[in-house]
Amino acid sequence: MVEIKTDQSIEAMREAGRVVAGALTAAREVATVGTTLRDVDAAARAVLAEAGARSPFLGYHPSWAPIPFPAVVCASVNDTIVHGIPDDYRLSDGDLLSLDCGAILAGWVGDSAVSFTVGRARPEDLRLIETVEAALEAGIAAAVVGRRIGDIAHAIGRVCRSAGYGIPDGYGGHGIGRRMHEDPGVPNEGRPNRGMVLRHGMVLAIEPMVIAGGTDDHYTTQDGWTVRTIDGSRAAHAEHTVAITDEGPRVLTVL
Repeated sequence: MVEIKTDQSIEAMREAGRVVAGALTAAREVATVGTTLRDVDAAARAVLAEAGARSPFLGYHPSWAPIPFPAVVCASVNDTIVHGIPDDYRLSDGDLLSLDCGAILAGWVGDSAVSFTVGRARPEDLRLIETVEAALEAGIAAAVVGRRIGDIAHAIGRVCRSAGYGIPDGYGGHGIGRRMHEDPGVPNEGRPNRGMVLRHGMVLAIEPMVIAGGTDDHYTTQDGWTVRTIDGSRAAHAEHTVAITDEGPRVLTVL
């Protein structure tokens, strides 16, 4: 069932989204050559703590996972698509890092992700990141009252496929509100004019992902969380929490 949020609830989610944006900014600032992924996670934790927020990631334990997620950010390096667990890996010059972070504030959740390079960037990585950001922008632009979930999916998929990239099968966006994952699902590829009609008060986490090698295949490592490309090519991920309003889509996870 899809929960329609009141305008007051959307304002509360905006505050949670502001915390998420701050946490991602802090994490990105410390993500330099030689920094460990645990240090990156610690930077995000400090922002959440200062804001009086909790993490929807820390301790999250869906039925398919062997262990609860042990961090407040997913830190996905190079060929990791999503759900990378922060550990003692030290970032190297030229790494591509995707960070996904959430916050719970006053009972409302925000969720966002960003991809960037560490040190000297490879041109092909910059193109990958530019594409996933363009796909996110296209998805947000399609998130208009009266249109459909399929229009968002089609807009995202068209950008990713036109660039020659793969779209990891089975992963996409979702509704969000009191819980991190709510209905409806938001695929990263689909047919326009299909699916649920978008209404004022719906809030969606829109999150395209792209695989440089062009394949959609992936696998999950033995930790039960980390999702990697099957061909070893690099991946990128971007996400915003977006409110559907009569005035147009409103991005909630910005400073």
